Order: sequence, then C-alpha cells, then structure tokens
Amino acid sequence: MEKVSPWIGVGLRHPHHEHFINQSPDIGWLEVHSENFFQPDSDAFQALDTLRRQYSISCHGVGLSLGSTDPINRDHLRRLKRLVDEIDPLFVSEHLSWSSVNGEYFNDLLPLPYTEEAMDVFCANVDITQDHLSRQILVENPSSYLSFNHSTIPEWEFLAEVARRTGCGLLLDLNNVHVSAFNHGFDAQQYLAAIDPEWVKEIHLAGYVVNPLPEGEIWIDTHSQPVSEPVWALYHQWIAANGPRHTLIEWDRDIPTPEVLLAEAAKADAILKALYYGPLREVAS
Repeated sequence: MEKVSPWIGVGLRHPHHEHFINQSPDIGWLEVHSENFFQPDSDAFQALDTLRRQYSISCHGVGLSLGSTDPINRDHLRRLKRLVDEIDPLFVSEHLSWSSVNGEYFNDLLPLPYTEEAMDVFCANVDITQDHLSRQILVENPSSYLSFNHSTIPEWEFLAEVARRTGCGLLLDLNNVHVSAFNHGFDAQQYLAAIDPEWVKEIHLAGYVVNPLPEGEIWIDTHSQPVSEPVWALYHQWIAANGPRHTLIEWDRDIPTPEVLLAEAAKADAILKALYYGPLREVAS
C-alpha cells in the first residue's frame, strides 16, 4: 500500500498516545496543544518525547492571548520556548484571538474587534513572541459567533495585514472560514482571495455542528465531527490553485477511534495525490 504523504497530519490527543507509540500508524506528522506538554517530567511530555523520534511534531498553542491588552505572559512564553527548544517542532502556531483581561483568563478563544488599535496590539505581541522564540509563528484565523459594531476592517484584511507587518506565517483553517462565513454572512471566496498563499504554511480541516435557535441557525466549530463536504470542496479548490500544504485533521471532542481519525486523513491524502502525485513523490523521497 502506498504510504501517506508527509504533508498529511492529525491532531494528537491523550486517548491516542499509546496507539501512536505502540502501533506507529502511517501518518506524516502530529500536532499537539502546546500547553499540555509544559511539564517536562509529566507522562504527557514523555510520550511526546518518544513520538517526536517517530514523527514530525507541530505545537499549536491556545494560551498566549496575543490579542489581549494585558502584557504578554512572560512565564507562559518561557515555558513555550522550553518546549519548542526540546521538541524542535515543524511549526509553532497561535490564534487570532484574545482570552485574558486584567490577569483573568477565560476558557475561550474570544474574537477581536477588527480596528487599527487592536491591530497594533496584536502585531506587537506577535513580534514579542517571534523574537523570544527566535522563529516564525503561524497565526490561525478563528471561528466566531459575534462581531463588534465598531470593527472597521474585514477579518481577512486584518489577518493579511498581521502577516505583512510581522512576517508571521498563517495557519488557514478552512472549516473556520466556512463556519464564520455562514454565521456572519460573508463570502468564503472573498476571504480566501484576500490571503496570499505564500503566507499559508499549514491548513486545518475539522467538523462542526448546527445549533438551531429561535432566531435561526448558528454553526459551531466543535471539532467533534468528520470534515463536511463543503469544507472538502474548499480544500480541493485551494490546493488545486495553490499547491500542497501541510494539512491537519483536527478532532478535539467526542474523540473517535484512531482508525476513524486516520480515515479522515486518508481523504486529504487522496486529494493531494490526485492533484500533485509527481511533486508529492519527490517530497516523499
């Protein structure tokens, strides 16, 4: 059987640690939530240290709160750097969001007001992070369910300007584009057209659920379902136009068996190979 392309990865979650360590399934790379591995003497870190000898690893953070007006948490940044120096990950990524105010942290990735003031804050924090880590980070576009009346910049223009000002890369989450386009009534194609493909180093694919409300539906980015057909279509379109990218299947809730997760990854692999069989063979060799 032909090997999975090195472009294709899955999110590693705790229930699957032993499976990946003991079975070594055929997958190109693994992505972890950085904060789960900050303790170097923990079982989780020991599992990751074993797996990094078998797979490339990407560190995806949820706690830096780059959009907050609070000073960036230097202890968090220090612990992240220790992890990055130990693991030497393929990518380090964070979110276009905020989650703290006056030192109090929320268990959510909250949307930003898209203003020049917020832009200055976010870019300054990206610069601090990249300087501290001595490497580029990727910034992921969010899913969101509300917007600020005083926002003056479309999200796609805001994200593009962050990349231009800071030199960061982008983690393009196509499910988030699809979900937010429905929730806010914008055109997903307009969003994607504003993003320079040269900035995109990684793509996320995930599933969502539909939440019916008296006022109408809202789509929720739960990472608890297979990738939807419209998101597969966006992925095929983007890859056909712009070439292969490191692609991750995210599944964070109602976590399935490893076989189900890997079957989703195989769908992404099939799209890449159908479009770019020759280039992928060169990369794999």
